[in-house]
Amino acid sequence: MARKYDVIVIGAGPNGLTTAAYLAKAGLKVLVLEKRLEAGGGLASEFVTAPGFLNNTHAIYHLMVDFAPPIQDFQMEKLYNVKYVRPSLQVAMPLRDGRCLCLYTDVDRTCSSIAQFSQRDANTYREFHRKLDWYMKEFLGPATYAPAVLPLEQIVKMQATEVGREIIALLEKSPQEIVEQFFENEHVKAMMLYLACHWGVEYDMTGLGFLTLICLDRATNYRLCLGGSHMVSQALNKALVESGGMILGSQRIKRIMVTDGRATGVELEDGDIIEADKAVVSSIDPHQTFLQLVGESNLDSEFVHKIRLWQWDKWSLLTVHLAMEETPNFKAAASNPEINNAFVYVLGYETPDDLIAHWHDIEKGQMSARTGFNCCFPSVHDPQQAPAGRCSGLISEMAPYRIQGTPDKWLSIKFKEELAWKRLEILQRYAPNMTKDKVMGLYVSTPADIANKFADMVEGAIKQGAYLPLQMGFNRPNDECSWHRTPVRNLYVAGACSYPGGLITFGPGYNAANAIAEDLKVEKWWKEPEFIVEARRKGLLD
Repeated sequence: MARKYDVIVIGAGPNGLTTAAYLAKAGLKVLVLEKRLEAGGGLASEFVTAPGFLNNTHAIYHLMVDFAPPIQDFQMEKLYNVKYVRPSLQVAMPLRDGRCLCLYTDVDRTCSSIAQFSQRDANTYREFHRKLDWYMKEFLGPATYAPAVLPLEQIVKMQATEVGREIIALLEKSPQEIVEQFFENEHVKAMMLYLACHWGVEYDMTGLGFLTLICLDRATNYRLCLGGSHMVSQALNKALVESGGMILGSQRIKRIMVTDGRATGVELEDGDIIEADKAVVSSIDPHQTFLQLVGESNLDSEFVHKIRLWQWDKWSLLTVHLAMEETPNFKAAASNPEINNAFVYVLGYETPDDLIAHWHDIEKGQMSARTGFNCCFPSVHDPQQAPAGRCSGLISEMAPYRIQGTPDKWLSIKFKEELAWKRLEILQRYAPNMTKDKVMGLYVSTPADIANKFADMVEGAIKQGAYLPLQMGFNRPNDECSWHRTPVRNLYVAGACSYPGGLITFGPGYNAANAIAEDLKVEKWWKEPEFIVEARRKGLLD
């Protein structure tokens, strides 16, 4: 006899777990099916470098903790010991001449740092920071956790408010245009452009100005999860199970069963049938969901065409995870010792031209000779992540999935290790004590490794798909699915490929849970956050 549940969720990443946990606590019988042994997706913390060193092998910079409803709704700190730290020095960009540009949580200290390079930029940043905070609290943050609004309707709503009109004025500008509009110093512009783009927004792409504003606001709101990012997925896992839900790992799904245009369950590759009385929810990418699992025969040809148009990220990440004998001592710390306690370091870039050259090389499918990256040393802020007196580290660099037209180059261990040591040499230019003999262990992850590890991150697409104007907002993943409902009745989407997008916001999973609960007429045990209620009251959201 087939097993039967109210809801089946495909994929136990942060969004799949979020949807499942909300619905299970609402009284539904929920089953989550995960392809990998371990639940959590990108919320991964693993011992991959040396004994005792905890490395966050995918997501580490949590940037929406102060907004994300699941953090409060599931009382993650009180019930599951999920705690975050927000270092006061958020981002440091050491330069070759020994100076360092710093972004602090304290705007006065940031302005003092910027003033060393340009007093005008320091004055501009003070007002710019205030505006970003305003945009985020009034609209950009609330919109992340509310249903997508039709584009023209959204414009009308925004034009009726002062904050909306200001955002619209920047909406069609590229990241480079916004940075150039506000800042004059080349070093300041380099840092701002990197922070605006490194999550996947192309520097010259217009029509995504709201993402530039979000990324620049969040650049002083990064948080580190104490005990590792996996603490968050464990909390969602526990919340789900405590409510009667279940997670099964190592599950291979053959197809989503569709009868008379309605999703009724899944068939596993071993032939087992699991039925879903009320809903099937996919938190994986659109190609797997619709082309492989649902099947083109169950879909309209025009919809299939839309799915085939889906584009993966233009770049992915090369990451080097480190186990070090000691913490880094940066040259720039000689004049400002606090630099050794920064959360994120941006290294290798001096001007916007350096960044643009790097991106052009990515487009050509080659590793850049003018490379740069961000790096961090989590154990400086969380001693649990390394043995006493030692240091865990991470280097993260934008990189193409294909090198000279193929991902095969990434399969060479020799090539990967050569790249890792070269990145360490770059780090050593800024922190001389980070020598090769101080490395106790390292682990290299490439775009091809990401794709192999997470089947829904096709071509290393960490957001399940590129951030493009036609793949964002009401068009993520397309105009028929952005409200998480799909043309197949009782089939929903809840992954990073759906509105509002990726980067551990929990937005897709939260919004999908709301849509499903409303369709099933299930009483919601959670209350809508006050910041969303207020945005609706002001007419900015439906």
